[in-house]
Amino acid sequence: MYKSFFNFRRKPFELLPNPDFLYPSRSHKKVLSYLDYGIREHSGFILLTGEVGTGKTTLIRELIKKHLRNVLLARVFHTKVESQQLLAMINADFGLDIGDKDKPALLRDLQEFLIEQYAKRCPVVLIIDEAQNLSKSVLEEVRMLSNLETENSKLLHIILVGQPELRRVLSDPDLLQLRQRIQIICNIEPLAEGEIEHYIRYRLEAAGNRDALRIAAECFPIIHSYTRGIPRLINILCDYVLLDAFANETHEVGPGMIHEIAQDLNFNEQYWQSTARGVPEEQDKGDGAVDARFNQLSRQGILLKIDRRLQRLESRQVSQLQTLNGELRRIFETLNQRVDAICQCMAGGGNGSASAVSNRATDSRLAFPNPGREKMASLPVDSKIMQAPPQPLVTDSEKRALLTCDPNVIDLTEEVLEDGSISSVLEHKEKSRSWFKRLLLGNP
Repeated sequence: MYKSFFNFRRKPFELLPNPDFLYPSRSHKKVLSYLDYGIREHSGFILLTGEVGTGKTTLIRELIKKHLRNVLLARVFHTKVESQQLLAMINADFGLDIGDKDKPALLRDLQEFLIEQYAKRCPVVLIIDEAQNLSKSVLEEVRMLSNLETENSKLLHIILVGQPELRRVLSDPDLLQLRQRIQIICNIEPLAEGEIEHYIRYRLEAAGNRDALRIAAECFPIIHSYTRGIPRLINILCDYVLLDAFANETHEVGPGMIHEIAQDLNFNEQYWQSTARGVPEEQDKGDGAVDARFNQLSRQGILLKIDRRLQRLESRQVSQLQTLNGELRRIFETLNQRVDAICQCMAGGGNGSASAVSNRATDSRLAFPNPGREKMASLPVDSKIMQAPPQPLVTDSEKRALLTCDPNVIDLTEEVLEDGSISSVLEHKEKSRSWFKRLLLGNP
């Protein structure tokens, strides 16, 4: 909606895990280096955690895009499954035939596949996203997969990705063996207040226009206070800022705009109240819950902004119509002044050549292309309409002075209506010669 207004190639604050928009914050760079080190050093288990919306999925995609090019990768998204279902999804993602095989057959196929890839010196990585949803029994099955190893190296590297609840799940005493096998532990922290401005500028530049918004310096602490440094919430708030700036046709952003948008969205209640109360259902929904709320609010917000924009366009059209009406009134006033001037000039002249002027005017009117000419010609000669009173003579100098006083004279012609009456119609001077000239000088 606003891409052309701000000269963007693409939207800067979309809620998509696009690695091109990954801002290299201090925390993100540290986590990325840990992940890269763990894979290069053939670590068995790697644990990555972070709050909802901190960019875990985006970071994983960046890892896959730039650091796992020569690695065979499988990724599991749906984690509310049983152990055999999880194993079937892993084998299917590696391209193995699962058919109707039971659990032992699936494990045997996976082991043979990993040995084959090890012989080719091809590292194999398994990424399990939203791992906090795995039950303790399934997590124990995942631990058993790490037993697929040689004397010198692990055949399978496993990265567990999840929300902070995953650490609480792993703290269970029954999962002690799994905890002891985790070699790399990293957590993505929210953005610091000093990183908010750089984050926003980075995404604007990645979208095609770093200077699309002129944001006042005092706005960034306000944005941080509402979003608490969570990149997804910053994207939501900034996307509404762009919509509001587009609706108001401005590039300036001040603190008042930020507060107004946050109040319209009821920001704290929508995105933080459920977390503060610790409702498990909302925590289990994770990313999907935030996305659903955002989609609903987006529709309401977009409709609100479009309505405001339409109201401004309507008011602008009313203003333009008022301007045109004013110009039309001035034209009619000028026309009336010209008619009064003609009458005064005619009244001030002599009566010696009045009949000549009258005849010339009559000839001019009859010669002028007019749909009502036949109606006028059909009137009897003694009609009062055809018997024009004698008019005073106008001198040549008066004619020249009158005709040169304003070159933009509006012409007046006549039109026969359906009921037989005659109506005056305004025409531009390029369509017909001035009726004043025809009246005073006649046809050349």
